[in-house]
Amino acid sequence: MDGILDGTRFFVIPKVLTMAITPALMRRAARLAVVCLLAGCQSYSPRGLAPGATLAEVEASMGPRTASYALPGSGQRLEFARGPFGKHTYMLDFDAGGRLLRSEQVLTENHFGRITMGQSRDEVLQAIGHPSAAQWLGFQKRMLWSYRYDAPFCIWYQVSFNTNWQVVDTGYGPDPICDHDGGDFPR
Repeated sequence: MDGILDGTRFFVIPKVLTMAITPALMRRAARLAVVCLLAGCQSYSPRGLAPGATLAEVEASMGPRTASYALPGSGQRLEFARGPFGKHTYMLDFDAGGRLLRSEQVLTENHFGRITMGQSRDEVLQAIGHPSAAQWLGFQKRMLWSYRYDAPFCIWYQVSFNTNWQVVDTGYGPDPICDHDGGDFPR
């Protein structure tokens, strides 16, 4: 190992940092960079996908779907949820021939406003996808689904279902992920 003496301190420099950069080393680094870039080629959003893209092109770009729903006229809607802590779920609609018609991010207050009392579990899934969290409320005999989304405050959207999987309540509540100190009051 080589080192540098700086006043009273001695810094040890690993041998790898003192090696000459050779053309062979540059080629290896370039290959590694290409492999790393190709590994991360899947897109987070459908932004670069044009209407008419095939199902195969979409899945090559977006990665595996998280769910699929039948649409009228033999079309289908694919759900691409972006993680349990993610705040985006993209729904992509395809015609009967497997061509992309449209895509949209559905975890928005506009989409939440379309969820109405009496809707079924399947209708909610097709509208806004799978929740970030689900919790059984035993005393009320309800299932509570919670959705994280981009909001100016740390809140999430919640949907309650009765035992027949019909919507009985919707609303907004504080997201527990933001409760770092166990309460809002100074100690």
